Amino acid sequence: MYRLLIILISFFYTTNTGAQYYLRGEIKDNRGKKLEGVNIHLKSKGTVPFFSGKDGDFGIPLNKSEDSIFLSLPGYEPTRILAYTSLFQQIVLEMLPSTARLYQKNLSSVITDLKPAETIQYAGMGESYSGLIENGFIKTNQYPQTGFSLNIDKAAFSNIRRFLINEMFVPIDAVRTEEMLNYFSFEHSNKNTSQLFSMESIVTDCPWNTKNKLLLAKVYAPKLNLEKIPPSNLVFLIDVSGSMDHPNRLSLLQSAFKLLTANLRNIDTISIVTYGGNVSIALYPTSGTEKKIINDVIDSLSANGDTPGENAIKVAYNLAKGSFIKGGNNRVILATDGDFNVGQRTEKELEDLIVGYKEYGISLTCLGVGMGNYKDSKLETLSKKGNGNFAYIDQIAEAEKVLVKEFTSTLFSVAKNTILQIAFNKEVVTAYRLIGFDNKKDAISDSSATLIGGEIGSGHVSLALFEIELTPNEIPHKIAEIKIAYESAINPSTQIQLFQLKNNYIPIDLVDSATRRAITIAAFAGILRKSKYTRDFTYSEIMSLAATAYNPLNPVQNELLYLIQKADKIYNTSKRKKPRIN
Repeated sequence: MYRLLIILISFFYTTNTGAQYYLRGEIKDNRGKKLEGVNIHLKSKGTVPFFSGKDGDFGIPLNKSEDSIFLSLPGYEPTRILAYTSLFQQIVLEMLPSTARLYQKNLSSVITDLKPAETIQYAGMGESYSGLIENGFIKTNQYPQTGFSLNIDKAAFSNIRRFLINEMFVPIDAVRTEEMLNYFSFEHSNKNTSQLFSMESIVTDCPWNTKNKLLLAKVYAPKLNLEKIPPSNLVFLIDVSGSMDHPNRLSLLQSAFKLLTANLRNIDTISIVTYGGNVSIALYPTSGTEKKIINDVIDSLSANGDTPGENAIKVAYNLAKGSFIKGGNNRVILATDGDFNVGQRTEKELEDLIVGYKEYGISLTCLGVGMGNYKDSKLETLSKKGNGNFAYIDQIAEAEKVLVKEFTSTLFSVAKNTILQIAFNKEVVTAYRLIGFDNKKDAISDSSATLIGGEIGSGHVSLALFEIELTPNEIPHKIAEIKIAYESAINPSTQIQLFQLKNNYIPIDLVDSATRRAITIAAFAGILRKSKYTRDFTYSEIMSLAATAYNPLNPVQNELLYLIQKADKIYNTSKRKKPRIN
């Protein structure tokens, strides 16, 4: 009995003296952001890992007053320090250059002399749009080169359609010309089955300024063989909060995801995360052949509660990481009205959250729905920072277009960080204006802002349109040179391609209908944006041009003409029965 008592006393003394010190501290990056999930190894603990908490904090019991600790986190410089338990540790991890670039403000194009005061911020109906500054004319002898980010985003057109069909004025900053052009790019034939981009260009008349010409470049992305499309690891991240309880929100998304499910293969993996009141994993990773199970989960969703967007994104990405397919299409598909009202709410905070997951090789597609509190600016920010793309779904036909008809170009990337740079021949062009790819107000005012490339899907056709002033001299053969830089998703590597653009002028009435349609869309966007460059161009002139550029048997082309007519009646007071305001 006495011996047992001695053993117990010795054990008590050992356990209390073996952990008599406590190492505490917090970890931040060099921007002051608290870092969660930092891997912490202590020399005295061997291979046992510890991790920083949500606020970057940590607390570890020790049996001595000091220890050597090693800290690591993807995207940051590994750090080793000698830490003392008598001090609260304030540790800063330096970002790697590649990570630091991700936190810079993104430019859509490299254009000089833009004035932030020219933008107008729209805040009607509780919706939000990023303030844009329209690109102006640049003198070629001063700045012969410019560049811009290519992407497959096409949300602007379907969102504009929603306003016009409801006979409402379109917010100026909702009009993004390049996205309107992207919406119609699928109509162009693309037989490029090589592993490189190809290009066509044309010079023609500028209908809103007869003194100038238009240069249109069509960039054809590589087109994947449908039989060789890699397996997909998709996580549907669906907003089921109270704000989604409308026919044009959750129920529309349910129909949309069921359309996508119908095309899944046995090599595809699907998971479903929902958020509304709380975050829930509605479906753990499931084979694409289990369509009934997937559809039953989708049908069971109902809207209610607040919007814990921050935690939901974390759960979705962690689920995607757990089912990661090497060489596959790993992607989170976020579907929401964009109202993240719990957790991280500002666009800057959302940027920080998404950038942290981008390094894992998981892309992000954002599907926006709804009206009244639709947050276009937040979803656009998420998709850009998540190395993905962005679409707005206003009707079931749009869901079918994005998720079925354009499935490969929307969800299968062939190139990332894609940037187009153009150098004009000063002997030919005296000044030029990039149409579309307008920059955000906050990016222009930030001196550290940089140009970040975009994601390009299989078979996508990108359109680059310039209004140009030509020299009066005899025109040389070469008008410009284009360089496309990108990271290939087919053969992972950085690629650079060069293209020579000829001065192949064709009068506008002789160019193909697809080119005239692109010019019609650009003019339509200019008028909706109240651009000073198209202010003398009328709706009657746009409709005349559109009438020569559409196929009456094509429903999408028919709709373009219909929307131009609708806009004419809404904006032209003499044609409206009564004024309508937002």
